[in-house]
Amino acid sequence: MDTILRNARIADGPGAPLVDVGIENGRIAAIQSGLTAEAQVVELGGALVTPGFVETHIHLDKSCILDRLSSQRGGLNEAIGEVARLKQGFTAEDVYERAKRTLEKCVVSGTTHIRTHLEVDPVIGLRSLEGILPLVEEFKWAMDIEICIFPQEGLLNNPGTDDLIVEGLRRGGSVVGAAPYTDSDPKGQIDRVFAIAREFDIDIDMHLDFGPDADSLDMDYVCDLTEQYGYGGRVAIGHVTKLSALPEEQLREKGRRLASAGVAATVLPATDLYLMGRHQEHSVMRGVTPVHRLLQEGVNCSLSTNNVLNPFTPFGDCSLVRMANLYANICQVGDQSGLADCYDMVTTRPARLMRLRDYGVEVGQAADLVVLECEGRAAAVSEVVSPIMGFKAGRRTFSRPAAVVERPSGDWNA
Repeated sequence: MDTILRNARIADGPGAPLVDVGIENGRIAAIQSGLTAEAQVVELGGALVTPGFVETHIHLDKSCILDRLSSQRGGLNEAIGEVARLKQGFTAEDVYERAKRTLEKCVVSGTTHIRTHLEVDPVIGLRSLEGILPLVEEFKWAMDIEICIFPQEGLLNNPGTDDLIVEGLRRGGSVVGAAPYTDSDPKGQIDRVFAIAREFDIDIDMHLDFGPDADSLDMDYVCDLTEQYGYGGRVAIGHVTKLSALPEEQLREKGRRLASAGVAATVLPATDLYLMGRHQEHSVMRGVTPVHRLLQEGVNCSLSTNNVLNPFTPFGDCSLVRMANLYANICQVGDQSGLADCYDMVTTRPARLMRLRDYGVEVGQAADLVVLECEGRAAAVSEVVSPIMGFKAGRRTFSRPAAVVERPSGDWNA
């Protein structure tokens, strides 16, 4: 055996028994008390061990560009315009360096799996893809990275973009995305994206229904096509801020529709909160859809970072624990069960969205783990607990020393 994580907590609550987690050849080989073997022993002292965090929706290609902005008002349209202006000057080397900085933040935050959304169009071409692809290999020691190719500024209204999506998928993309609300023909874009997905036999992850009201929803059409093509469990929709404007019963009705079709939903709390409500001067809407309520209807839901240090979200440290806490605050989730659900929405649920089959704290699974000094998932979220170490395939990827309280010695008043 290679490593033993001694006195680990893998179940919630102060009364949960502590166990030893044995790791061999990158996998969990044993979970039991009093495990003995020739191995490196890491004493955890009751710290929580969970599967690593899963980031299903992040934009590495346009992260870390705050110092280049000339934003004045904020809001979605300005953010799209700012990135459209700036990406004319993007190079593969520039994208590589900025994305690398962001990935390093993800590593020390305990993230072990990432789906990055990468935009293509005739302006940027495939330069961002050329910058990201080397990082997929370079960061294999810490995380698995998959690339979702999508058209941020439209598809049918932007000649040449279709060919770039197809070429991007041939050169390393493994998921196809969409942003119908920027297209002259939203349903036409959705049709084409489903056609591409079926041609390549890949999953779909769309930016969808990003707006302040629910007068019209593209999700209904997406659900129809998901059922028509037997794509249940292979389609995800992100943002869906329009659902935040629905009364409770209508929200639950939409949840039942998503669950029936097998469409997952991802909320991006930081971006949604920052961009929504720009049309209001007081009593500003939050614009963050309460997906914990959709869980009750059977929808698979996740929380993710989306943007980091750019005009869509001018902050971020890539901590998914912090994102879960932000969501809990916005959506007023305070009970222990609900807080645990928030933790699941950055671990096991996004793992299901990405259809990860080698994931979990179970014998035989890959030892992709994160360790936090707390008594359970709810505490991790409510206290915004920073992970103290992480493992990828059994190899330690980072360690974070605990803070030390420097109590005065002797006569403090002397």
